[in-house]
This record gives sequence, structure tokens and C-alpha cells, in this order.
Amino acid sequence: MASFKGIKILLVDDEPNIVQFLELGLLNEGFEICTAHDGESALQEAASFKPHVVILDVMMPGMNGFEVCHALRATGDNIAVIMLTAKDEIDDRVKGLTLGADDYVVKPFSFSELLARIGARLRNQFPNLLGEVAYGPFLLDDRRKALSYMDRILALSPTEYELLRFLLMNNGVVLSKALILEKVWGYNFGGEENIVEVYIRSLRDKLNDKEHRLIRTLRGAGYRMDLP
Repeated sequence: MASFKGIKILLVDDEPNIVQFLELGLLNEGFEICTAHDGESALQEAASFKPHVVILDVMMPGMNGFEVCHALRATGDNIAVIMLTAKDEIDDRVKGLTLGADDYVVKPFSFSELLARIGARLRNQFPNLLGEVAYGPFLLDDRRKALSYMDRILALSPTEYELLRFLLMNNGVVLSKALILEKVWGYNFGGEENIVEVYIRSLRDKLNDKEHRLIRTLRGAGYRMDLP
């Protein structure tokens, strides 16, 4: 597990039961927690508490989550904003992301899903705050760009590291070659999609994954990491 000591999260929701549930769970994970039940108090708490992550409900009386998100972005502070809402309309998700939200979670949701999304935002925006993160038999240390498997440090090139890291962070999700190219090689990559196959083959060799049980190929769809 990652060490979340010293990482601050501001919870903003007008439903006390949800706030209490999330607060207890996140405190148990080691986070420092501050709560607010409306938009105006959320902005006040954000100014004094200086959170790394804001879990922000959209539908609140008075100032809604979209307005709070816009106000938070206007401060220029580096804050990861995860919108939390019962609404699942595409327009709402697009609006939240356009206003600067970093992620969007639809109620009902599992606590483990939210925790995974928080971890992803921290790795992207505050990598120096996290220690080693365990993914099954893998141990990821972004600070040292080091990955170990079953207590063995893997000798990886920078691209192999980024590819395996991306697969681990999306364990259980089918990832197309196009998406892998975009996220690992970047938008401006002008090579062939077959480069993904070459690197996947190299990772399998280094993981001794001869039967493709860790990194599975789904014909016509892409690849999926299946952690034991």
C-alpha cells in the first residue's frame, strides 16, 4: 500500500452520511481530512487547509460543485479535483472536466474505486508525496522510477517502465493499442502500432510470463493486466 500520511483531502458534500462514510474510510487510510457541506464553506476551508485533493459533490444548494471547481482553479493552486455526483449525463461530465476537474465518479461507487482514483491523481500531480505502491506482487516506486516483481528489481528501459506502470494502474481494464500509444508514447508518436507488441513481448520475457497470465492479449481489443 501507499503511505498517505501527510496528504490532505477536503470532502465537500451536502449529504452527512456520505461525508461520514468517506471521512472514516480515508482517515483509516492515513489521510488528513477536512469536511464542508456547501460550496462557500468549501472555498474557505480550501484556503486555510490547503488540500492536495478535493472530493467535490456536484449537486449542492447555493454554490454547486461546478462553481466551486471553477473557483478553485482560479486560485492557481495545484489541487486534484474529483467530482462526485449521482448524475451520469455525458454533458455533466464534460462540463466538470472542462471547468478543470481531474476525474469524475458517479454515485453509487465503491470506496476502493474512489481510493484508486485518488491514488492515480496523487501519482500524476504529487508523485513526491507517495512512497512505494504495491500492486499484487509488484512494487512501484515512482520517485526512483523503480519496479520490482516478487521482490526482484526489474531491469526496465524508461519506456518499458512507463508501459508496465500504465498496465498496473489499469489492472483488469482492456487497453487498446491506440490508447497505450497515446498514454505511453504520446500524442506526437509517428511510428507503427506494432511497437506496442514488441514492448509487451519484452515485458513478458522479463516477467517470465510465458503463458500470458499476467499480460493477456484480447484479439482485436488490446491488452489487459490480470494481477493474481
